[in-house]
Amino acid sequence: MLHCLGNGAGRYSVCSRPSVVSLLRPREVTCYFLFSLETQAKKDSIKMSQLQNLLHDALIVTEHVQQCAIVRRKDCLVRAASVGFNLYQDQVQMLLDAFKNPPQTREEGIYFDDRQYKCVRADKNSIYAKCGKRGLVLVKTLSLLLVATYTESMFPSVCVEAVEKLADYFKEKGK
Repeated sequence: MLHCLGNGAGRYSVCSRPSVVSLLRPREVTCYFLFSLETQAKKDSIKMSQLQNLLHDALIVTEHVQQCAIVRRKDCLVRAASVGFNLYQDQVQMLLDAFKNPPQTREEGIYFDDRQYKCVRADKNSIYAKCGKRGLVLVKTLSLLLVATYTESMFPSVCVEAVEKLADYFKEKGK
């Protein structure tokens, strides 16, 4: 990895060792730090774009998934989501907590998006729930949670199959 080091006068040099940063004056470290943040933001943006494309190509294109998201489990951070699908950290934590006690989840259901969903299936990896003709599909991988919804005009089985296949893909990748 190459690091860009600023000299405070608008000039930059490139080095391949971050240990050089300890030799810099405070102004130069600031330049280095800002450049590193921009680089990391670009990497995250690229990953986000790839995940957005994956969500679209694997789920939305089926026309049996209304909204979907990929969430990193360790910090409840939404890594990618379909347009208009906003998940908040407390919602994600509640969805993850549903996996802790599947029998209780089957009995009580899940409250999501201002609706009480009746649980159809709950085990250590997958939860399927419905509210009228709408549904919610949750699938857990090693580090991610996939969330998808469907409406009355969509086939639940197609939604479930698409989400489970995407989860299998992530499991094969070790994610």
